[in-house]
Amino acid sequence: MFPVHSAPFVEFRDVRFGYGERAILDGVSFSVPRGRVTALMGASGGGKTTVLRLIGGQVRANAGEVRFDGQDVGRMGPPALYAARRRMGMLFQFGALFTDMTVFDNVAFPLREHTQLPEPLVRDIVLMKLDAVGLRGARGLMPSEVSGGMARRVALARAIALDPELVMYDEPFAGLDPISLGTSARLIRRLNDALGLTSVIVSHDLDETFRIADHVVILANGKVAAQGTPDEVRASTDPLVHQFVNAEAEGPVRFHYPGPTVDEDFGHMQGGRP
Repeated sequence: MFPVHSAPFVEFRDVRFGYGERAILDGVSFSVPRGRVTALMGASGGGKTTVLRLIGGQVRANAGEVRFDGQDVGRMGPPALYAARRRMGMLFQFGALFTDMTVFDNVAFPLREHTQLPEPLVRDIVLMKLDAVGLRGARGLMPSEVSGGMARRVALARAIALDPELVMYDEPFAGLDPISLGTSARLIRRLNDALGLTSVIVSHDLDETFRIADHVVILANGKVAAQGTPDEVRASTDPLVHQFVNAEAEGPVRFHYPGPTVDEDFGHMQGGRP
């Protein structure tokens, strides 16, 4: 386990969030240990991406606290929020590269947008970040000229361009072939340790994610179903966690979205055509 004296870098305290009357998170509490790789997992629609949006302040919790390095994100004004975001990097699903910019300009974008660095220094930083992900030689290519795995690595170089302390990954392995997936997973782990980052990974790839994660949080039905080391989560006897870890179709996680009963929708058809 993690040292008790190490304060969490991100902390959710009884967080509640929803859209209208539809609850997404219902009293969620968990911590992201500083300097570690934390995996955020669970069934689709369980609120994982919402957690990332709450950390970044794109949405605000209806109740509870989302704390980033000890500060409540929900109480931050624009200047404080923008300063906090400067300390965060984000890898979006499928990379989200600017299609009309070269690989080089995609990675340079946050440096040019948020700093006043001279162009020669921007060049050196971009090439160092691309070298870290193995793509320094691809600097002049367009996003349409690189593979899906390469595009994800370009997006990772862009995410670390400003030397963030926290990097969030939203489905970094989706759609990748086994070689690209393994390469991306090892890269996330290596960069986390080499750069002293704190990483939060939203993923459905259980085996690869468990292999690189220090800490796992599983969300289901709006709550934290389990949290701990990968081995602790695998050993959980909770029926919901067991269903997720073993990819079982039947279990506490609901397949059908809540709605009227079958009889309420189709009862008029009994005994013949309506």
